[in-house]
Amino acid sequence: MGPTNLNDTPVVLAMLIANAIGFVAYLVLGPAVIINFGLWPLGASSASMPFIAGVPSFEPWQLVTYGFLHGGFFHLFVNMFALWIFGTALESFWGSRPFLIYYLVCLAGAGLIQLFVATGAAEAGNLYPTVGASGAVFGILLGFAMMFPNQRLMLIFPPIPIKAKYFVLFYGAFELYAGVTGSMSGVAHFAHLGGMAFGLVMILYWRGQLPIKPRRRLMR
Repeated sequence: MGPTNLNDTPVVLAMLIANAIGFVAYLVLGPAVIINFGLWPLGASSASMPFIAGVPSFEPWQLVTYGFLHGGFFHLFVNMFALWIFGTALESFWGSRPFLIYYLVCLAGAGLIQLFVATGAAEAGNLYPTVGASGAVFGILLGFAMMFPNQRLMLIFPPIPIKAKYFVLFYGAFELYAGVTGSMSGVAHFAHLGGMAFGLVMILYWRGQLPIKPRRRLMR
């Protein structure tokens, strides 16, 4: 299964453009963009971070805006490549409106989980903002694996084929291990897991498999 023409997936196209704009804004305007629109822990303030003037406390919009900012080109490229490859398949399968809802729920859900993790770290003296669309992208990976569980993916390292359902299972287990053990510091592992968790809840809801039922089932 190859990626669909972006003209047929307007939400994916819009997300790619929005993330590119966010990255350019960061390059042009500098840290002020992340200071105002990155996801900050609860209680963050300039008083607690004297080396960065004007750091705001948490604001609700940050649960969305953080996902359109990236700290470097490689971070942006990896997320956007995955969005293009897997997001186009999901938007074509579900339709644009459900896909947009799913994307935003995964993004905000990942941010919510990361908010509590980062707040705990800030209370221990490690205050930092979170940026990146990775939480939403991990939700998309989960959605792809549930819609196309037997689709074979070719890994880069090692270069072997693997079914989507196993790839996501192993990747999720690795993220959980890395998050609990603190491996690969600087990576928001729990945000990734949060995106997958909220994506799973959303799919189960659409399938009518939760106590709260949708008006109509959207998925098999």
